[in-house]
Amino acid sequence: MESRPPLPPFTLETATKKVQAAEDAWNTRDPVRVSLAYTPDTEWRNRADFVHGREEVVQFLTRKWEREHDYRLKKTLWAFMDNRIAVRFEYEWHDAAGQWFRSHGNENWEFNEQGLMQKRYASINDQPIAESDRKFRWDRA
Repeated sequence: MESRPPLPPFTLETATKKVQAAEDAWNTRDPVRVSLAYTPDTEWRNRADFVHGREEVVQFLTRKWEREHDYRLKKTLWAFMDNRIAVRFEYEWHDAAGQWFRSHGNENWEFNEQGLMQKRYASINDQPIAESDRKFRWDRA
């Protein structure tokens, strides 16, 4: 059976590691790699989109990163308990026309006993910003 440590129940240390691992994976912009942190039957709500299963996760993330160019993400632990973690996040990206955005919001995560995320609920808002107002300027791999 697949396992993705750290495993629940979470402590401050393990929840923080889980959040950092998610941030690192999402910043690769590799839909397949990201999908492997989720159960095969994962359920997502991302804005108004409902995603079911890893295959749909890969499709969703592929579409996302085709339109969100130069994506850079920062996640911060907000709260945790047992097998659940809440995070705050911000990410920056630009569209095909060059308009920059800062997207920010919250995610609620629920994990199975093997440490795979089975539920992800994301509320996200996009704020147009000037390129000069960007905060996330690190080199991308």
